[in-house]
Amino acid sequence: MKRPALIIAIAAIAIACEGRPKSTGDGEPVVNASQAHLAEFDLRRGTPERGSGTLFGSSNGSSFAHLVQQLETLGGDTEAKGVLVRLGTTNVAMAQADEIGRLLAKVREKKLPVVCHAHGYGNGTMLLAARGCDEIWLTPSGHVETIGLAAQLVFGRALLDRLDVHVDFVQVGKFKGAKEPFTRDSPSPEARQSLQTALEGIRSAWIEGIEKGRSNDAASLQIEDGPHTAAAAKQLGLIDELGFESQARERAHELATVAGKLVYFGGSRHTDDGLSELVRLLAGDDSMPLPHIALVRATGGISLEGSSGPLSSDGITHRALGRVLHKLKEDEATKAVVLRIDSPGGSALASDLLWKAMMDLRAKKPLIVTIGAMAASGGYYMACAGTKVVAERTTMIGSIGVVAGKLSFAASLEQVGIHVESIVANGQFGQRALYGSAMSRWDDATRHKVMLSIEDAYDTFIARIAEGRGMDPETIHPAAEGKLMSGDAAKAAGLVDEIGGIDRAIALAGELSGEKSLPIRILPSSSGLLSILGIEDAQARAAAAEQLERRAADRARRAVIAGLLPLQTELEVFAASVSPLLGGEHVLTALPFVVVLR
Repeated sequence: MKRPALIIAIAAIAIACEGRPKSTGDGEPVVNASQAHLAEFDLRRGTPERGSGTLFGSSNGSSFAHLVQQLETLGGDTEAKGVLVRLGTTNVAMAQADEIGRLLAKVREKKLPVVCHAHGYGNGTMLLAARGCDEIWLTPSGHVETIGLAAQLVFGRALLDRLDVHVDFVQVGKFKGAKEPFTRDSPSPEARQSLQTALEGIRSAWIEGIEKGRSNDAASLQIEDGPHTAAAAKQLGLIDELGFESQARERAHELATVAGKLVYFGGSRHTDDGLSELVRLLAGDDSMPLPHIALVRATGGISLEGSSGPLSSDGITHRALGRVLHKLKEDEATKAVVLRIDSPGGSALASDLLWKAMMDLRAKKPLIVTIGAMAASGGYYMACAGTKVVAERTTMIGSIGVVAGKLSFAASLEQVGIHVESIVANGQFGQRALYGSAMSRWDDATRHKVMLSIEDAYDTFIARIAEGRGMDPETIHPAAEGKLMSGDAAKAAGLVDEIGGIDRAIALAGELSGEKSLPIRILPSSSGLLSILGIEDAQARAAAAEQLERRAADRARRAVIAGLLPLQTELEVFAASVSPLLGGEHVLTALPFVVVLR
């Protein structure tokens, strides 16, 4: 009986807030969508695939998919007369920068001026600005750090030898390099060649995008010879104007010939406020009874149930994503599904189960896969189940291979006075009984058994790609064996259908569904406070409570890592793909090392 009273109290707060005047820190008048305005996109906090979190779940409209949606609205019948993009010092993933730049270029084609401002440009944001902005502004004390692309691999053999840690790893795919971070001090020729080829393909697309956008060649622009001072960057033609953000804003208003602004993404959203917005935020209701296209976001390492620990994150789980895919398959209002994948891989079993769920879904309605920065190993295992697969030229794809292994610490513990004694029921198979133990090494017979297991998993992986892509398995092998590829190379190998991003995937979904102009429903959305209050079923309540607990743990994890370790991003990417090993999985389709494009 207390629940209605609580909701009434919330409504009272919302009504009180409704009466407050709208204001911004910059003094600009804020208008609504029916009035002529300057459209503002605030990307200073980045463009996360799944959006930023709040107490009530994911913030409304804070994910990369929402950004794409908002950019596309500018191509319709709106009162937007110009665009201001605020970049600050943010870094944007190369594939995301590619898509944002392309969508902004479409806005420019409609004669809407686009002004971009940053305190500093990096490789990704320079690509974004070059492709999408009429005028590129830089803070006078800022820099343009276009310094080319590189990846660094970390090898720990010497440390493991010093600690007397034994490494047991086997792999299928000569380019996979699974054991190398643990057993070598440098990459094998095959692993080096694979990564080098992928980087060269992405570099080609990156340079071509900047050259085309700036109407000059790479040598004249000195694209890879940064960092450049603000004055040098302007002289080279990488940027157009030096000035503070307030000056760039004034210029954007001047070009748009309007005084008011409307925030489309990021910052403080000033439209649709009051009771309806608050109730929608608290409810987290993502239902849509009318015909629509569902856009589902799947980001991170792949596992069955999720994992825990100081370096873990929820990532992609069969339990959660499998449930969503099943519901969408049965939902008659969902006419097509777009699945956004950004993953380094993970559990082979979870990848296979999700592949099956995706194939079942695609049998009933179009399933378009759009790949973000990466679909490596298990990430591509899932992606190949799409009716169509779309990727950017700067996307990293492949690493089709399987690894299995463990580290054994018994000898290390002996060095500090800890002795491990093993007692087995059957001496003949004693080593086999300790197969999963971190205190025991594999014998040759056990290693042979594991090798048979991952060879079977690899054959299954190839078979799944062949079925999903409609290809002969023999034509897949040249692109497999652990090779990494750029989007262009993956398309040439038949692993990708089209070059593009979320916008193209949505367009394809509409075409294949046979229905045009369908609204987009973005999932997963917030579980919402109303679920916690008991207004929805018990399963929703449990999911909401679990989400709150995980979000608190995630904040604590990030605080610890940020305070203690300088390699937070690299460690999180690596941990996301290999964490299923700690959860009991013994066969992985995962990228065996960290690749973070700088």
